Amino acid sequence: MSASTLTIALDAMGGDNAPACVVEGAQLALRKYDNLHFIFFGDRAKIEPLFKLFPPVEDFSEIVHTDVLVAPHDKPSVALRRGGQSSMRLAIDAVKEDKAHCTVSAGNTGALMAMAKIVFRTLPGISRPAIAALVPTVKGDCVMLDLGANVECDPNDLVQFAIMGDAFARAVLSLQSPKIGLLNVGSEEMKGNEEVKLAAQILRNPDLGLNFHGFVEGDDIANGTVDVVVTDGFTGNVALKTAEGIGRMVSRYVQNAFTSSLGSKLGYLLAKPAMARLRKSLDPRRRNGAMFLGLNGIAVKSHGSADGYSFYFAIRVAVELASSRINHKILEELKFSLSVPTPVPPSDEKSE
Repeated sequence: MSASTLTIALDAMGGDNAPACVVEGAQLALRKYDNLHFIFFGDRAKIEPLFKLFPPVEDFSEIVHTDVLVAPHDKPSVALRRGGQSSMRLAIDAVKEDKAHCTVSAGNTGALMAMAKIVFRTLPGISRPAIAALVPTVKGDCVMLDLGANVECDPNDLVQFAIMGDAFARAVLSLQSPKIGLLNVGSEEMKGNEEVKLAAQILRNPDLGLNFHGFVEGDDIANGTVDVVVTDGFTGNVALKTAEGIGRMVSRYVQNAFTSSLGSKLGYLLAKPAMARLRKSLDPRRRNGAMFLGLNGIAVKSHGSADGYSFYFAIRVAVELASSRINHKILEELKFSLSVPTPVPPSDEKSE
């Protein structure tokens, strides 16, 4: 790979709208970045004709043919056993073999996580990888993790998530000192289970070098109270899906309000420019792209239903992470955390 060229391995067959959305996303990325090279892994007969529809992708790309793909509902174990020559696995292997700097896929999330974990392994000092992505707030975007990779987490897992989230926010949001919050049932120190309490004790240690805000509640996410929201994968996934559902509900309410009568339709014409800006700021496609943080390689997961515009933003996340050397930053911050003592949990035994 050229030092000045950033090569991206694309799973061209992953996702509901593949391979068209993948090729279109690459075209849009070339309009923003002038140093990209793409390796498309997938069915050449389906990919190559799309180059004519989305020029000049062909001039900055190559195709590695395979007609094997991971199905949307394949179990991770099945994908690992049968998908060694799949478009997803070959794209991951390309990063491992230093043929690409990062990979992007809109395919099966469980299979992608399993394959990436097997091929890349975790970074030294990281117990578990976490899924991190951007979520909207009234102040802009914030980073949230874990979004589903780990249902149960111990205090050290949460501390590692905070370190990785800090590095992610620095890379993608260009923040110098991201404010980190630990999601809890209340902001008071006595609230929550022992895992979050012990994690908070560690994160409050100034030797760790993190800008730790403290506990945050669910409404703090949308309020933009912090730049990084840390939680376990169960809670994070529920919170994210709930927020997405509320967003769609509000959108329908607004649409119905502006179409319920002739007067409301006339009002919409006056509010159309403002509504266009609102629609753009809330467009979930602009926040597409979640990374499996903690792996010794960059794998970005796109929404399975992504169109070309949405897939372009997943490519952007991959570019920013690779350009900023995200894993190098995580390893640097981990050096400090290893020297911070872990608090001892209080004993459950009653004194006699």
